[in-house]
Parts: sequence; C-alpha cells; structure tokens
Amino acid sequence: QVQLVESGGGLVQPGGSLRLSCTASRSISSIAVMGWYRQPPGKQRELVATITSGGVTNYPDSVKGRFTISRDNAKNTVYLQMNSLKPEDTAVYYCNAYITWSGSYWGQGTQVTVSS
Repeated sequence: QVQLVESGGGLVQPGGSLRLSCTASRSISSIAVMGWYRQPPGKQRELVATITSGGVTNYPDSVKGRFTISRDNAKNTVYLQMNSLKPEDTAVYYCNAYITWSGSYWGQGTQVTVSS
C-alpha cells in the first residue's frame, strides 16, 4: 500500500506555469507506474501523464509538449511541470500509483484553475 499527497495547485493565468508534486508514504523506486490524472468540472477523469519505474513517459496529445512528468526516487516524489496552461486545463489533478500485484492508489487531488 501507499498514501499519496498532492500539492502545488492553485490559480494561474492562461499561458502561465505550475508544478505539482506528489509525495508518497514509501519508496517509489519499485512502483511500476506513477501518474497524474485530472477531472475537469462535469467531466470524467482523464489521463494526463504517466512514468514507469524505468523512466518511460506517456502523454495524451492534449498536453504533449506542454506538460512534463518526472520522478525523484530519493524524495519519494513525482512532479508534473505544466507550462503554457490553458483554461481547458482547469481540473482537479490526482496522483496515481500502480503497484504490481497490489493495485491502484490515489491521492486526494489538488485544484488547478486557469483563468484571467
């Protein structure tokens, strides 16, 4: 099992940047996949970015080139650097950990609002 705590959300103007952090309660070096998902108002949760234990990343086209996921195993933390933010990026952002043979774990979420 693992507990995940997100931080770094807030209000930002269009074109601005934010960096989200997700700190785990245990070592993440052996966690198969860490990821970020988001749930816009009135919509379903959707993938934002994932990173494997080997450092392979994956992004949907909607954020590719603007968002970057990274992991710092020494700090048990995964980051999501978000640049060139758009109003449609407004959502609650959730951290996820997929542990082989154990399952999927979620953080409580952090609000990101992109508005002028």
